Amino acid sequence: MRILIVHDQIIPVKSYGGTERVIWSLGKELVDLGNEVVYLVKKGSSCNFAPVLFIDNEKNIWKQIPKNIDVVHFQKEPLENKETTIPYVVTIHGNRNNEIPFDKNAIFVSKNHANRYQSESYTHNGLDWDDYSKPTFSKKNYFHFLGDASWRVKNVKGAIKTITATKKEQIKIMGGKRLNFNMGFRFTTTTRSSFCGMVGGAEKNTLLDASKGLIFPVRWHEPFGLAIIESLYFGCPVFGTPYGSLPEIITEEVGFLSNKRKELTSAVENVEIFSAKRCHEYAVETFNSKKMAISYLEKYKKVILGETLNVNNPKIKEIQKQKFLDWEK
Repeated sequence: MRILIVHDQIIPVKSYGGTERVIWSLGKELVDLGNEVVYLVKKGSSCNFAPVLFIDNEKNIWKQIPKNIDVVHFQKEPLENKETTIPYVVTIHGNRNNEIPFDKNAIFVSKNHANRYQSESYTHNGLDWDDYSKPTFSKKNYFHFLGDASWRVKNVKGAIKTITATKKEQIKIMGGKRLNFNMGFRFTTTTRSSFCGMVGGAEKNTLLDASKGLIFPVRWHEPFGLAIIESLYFGCPVFGTPYGSLPEIITEEVGFLSNKRKELTSAVENVEIFSAKRCHEYAVETFNSKKMAISYLEKYKKVILGETLNVNNPKIKEIQKQKFLDWEK
């Protein structure tokens, strides 16, 4: 099968960039499974296992699809009108809080994500764990937050408070700075939190490897959460809120969920009940790129046969009126 993966960002990712990391792992796995992959991505991209074409923003995206492509895999819905008969799918990586319908060939990234838009079409994200260093399961010194700290739904304040309410634990914030004007002039003063900025590659791996666990008290319905599986891979149990994909991904064996800060703090203080090795094994077994690629291949075959992935256009089941989901400080 000849597959075109389309995304308007640069690959490979150097620091922050969840979707870029996913499509890199997906493409590599599809090639390993005997398929041909071509990327249509932003100028400046490169790849050592598949050809790369650059998106021309002056042209209709449908007219940039090479000949002999069997299926096109978009990472967001194209704005231009469809001008091809080539089969295609669209992965939906984010949330939409309005009644605008999604494409009939939409694929969501968790069961919860799909259900919220009245769909049964989903594929869990997976990663090529060979791209990560091997965890050591030793020298666990602190907890961590991983995500865009400037995005208020990620609730970095809640993560810091969860840790500072313990007797002595510390937290490293990966994905933000202590002084943040985007959040309405936030300056975090506690000495028990440190800010690492946007990190990636070996630096991120080293930081995750030395962490006791991920603090992830999001206040929105997380579509999937790559931070979760990356943390689990390095033996970090997850302490988060029961929203979006989290109850689907986090079992009692690998984490604890509550929207009450006191309960999360209590769970954090008993982190030793979780096995770092089991967290790692769970991530490797459940959220790997091979499982993801096989799932996508099934959907590619379906649209190639002329079927759609959804009978009706997926549409939000219920508009969320509250800006942030409940969080008891």
